[in-house]
Amino acid sequence: MTNSRRDFLQTSALTAGALAAASSLRPLAAAEAANLGSRRFVFIRKSNGVRPGEVALPTFSEQEKARDEKKQALEVDLANHELPAWLAALEGYKSQMSILQGLSCKMSENGHWSYSSVMGAFKSGRNSLSGIKRATIDFELAKLFPSPFGHVELSLTGNYSSFRTGIVAGYSAPAPHQRNYCYADPQTAYNELFKAVIDPRAVDSDNAMLAFLQGEESHKAKVLSGYEERKLSTHIASIEEIQARNRKLENLANVIKEHLPEIAPVHAEGGRNASTPEKQKAMTDILVASLATKLTNVVTYTIDELSTPIKGIPGNESDHISIHELGHNGGYSGVSADKIREKIRVGHIAQVKAIVEKLRGIPEGRGNMFDNTVVMYFPENGEGHHSHGTEAPFIILAGDNCRLNMLGRYIRLPYHGTEGHKTIGNWYTTLLNAYGNPVEHYGDLDLEMSRKKLHQTGAIKQFLT
Repeated sequence: MTNSRRDFLQTSALTAGALAAASSLRPLAAAEAANLGSRRFVFIRKSNGVRPGEVALPTFSEQEKARDEKKQALEVDLANHELPAWLAALEGYKSQMSILQGLSCKMSENGHWSYSSVMGAFKSGRNSLSGIKRATIDFELAKLFPSPFGHVELSLTGNYSSFRTGIVAGYSAPAPHQRNYCYADPQTAYNELFKAVIDPRAVDSDNAMLAFLQGEESHKAKVLSGYEERKLSTHIASIEEIQARNRKLENLANVIKEHLPEIAPVHAEGGRNASTPEKQKAMTDILVASLATKLTNVVTYTIDELSTPIKGIPGNESDHISIHELGHNGGYSGVSADKIREKIRVGHIAQVKAIVEKLRGIPEGRGNMFDNTVVMYFPENGEGHHSHGTEAPFIILAGDNCRLNMLGRYIRLPYHGTEGHKTIGNWYTTLLNAYGNPVEHYGDLDLEMSRKKLHQTGAIKQFLT
């Protein structure tokens, strides 16, 4: 069932808390980030793991291959190597690309799903609000580079047989014990993000509804005290933020018109008849437009999760494919699970390439929008279908103004539980430090590293320029 933003706001206090929390930021970090100008981050989460061997370069020398298979530290220049077949679409971007192997994510949830935890480097339990310990990394970056929406979350998830639609609970978190909302189908995302242009009367209606809710909440706050009063104060502040955002959207109407994407009719009413590639293409167009229109500087996109139905991929057009079944080596129409898994990844990378190329085509300053963007594609649950969290490969693409010293290289860090190993907490700390937040360490520590008394806090120094 499709939900409007109004329905979601009226039934969920989580969204209100999310919007309020997104505005908090230490003044020093905000000032540092402001000196960098516009910077953008795209997190693309995929399910079912990425097995490290699938990311290894096919043209390694025998010595390089041996070090990689033994999971020893290794660094090679991508210019001297071919990419794995499923990454071939990015061949022209090797100088702006990094393949990062060896990060672990054992402090987050592993196995089938990570929920919010892989973005926050904490153990959360099975999709529980109480387990959300902190704002996820995407929200922390969004605080550094404020925008009308602060943060946009998209997802193509489902219930094995059909896609979710409307506005639903997301996977990112703006603060402890709070879950973000996300747009679950392209048409809903289009309607809500670009409402200031396509339906300005709805914005006026939202403002009227929010003004009424604000009055109701303020009245209740006068007769409450303690914890309940603080909760209502947060909701009131959130309503005020939504009103302020709507005013900003009205001011951005001309920019939104310039970059407004086209959504095919197949996506009407939740896009029940749209194939997976059609949905992915539409979400890519919306993702790029949300950045180009300056509605947000951070997008998190769950391109699939374990219950996402896969429909219409080349060679298996008539199949409704279960990603979970693929994880247990189940094939379809005579095509093996491994080949279908690769087809799915190829489709993902086609969208990664499209994001990069579309951003490169939009002028910004003396260059283009991609110059100031970092795109990350990674498994939300680690190295396999039933992962243990020992490895979480990242494919990273970034433009000329990237503040990370890692592009153009395949980098394998030392294996989990050994000297020099790095976790996703170290990686997220690196991102924050590079872009203006001097936090000492982001995320929980790894228990095995702690038990072995191995150093594990702080940024990955070699990646900082």
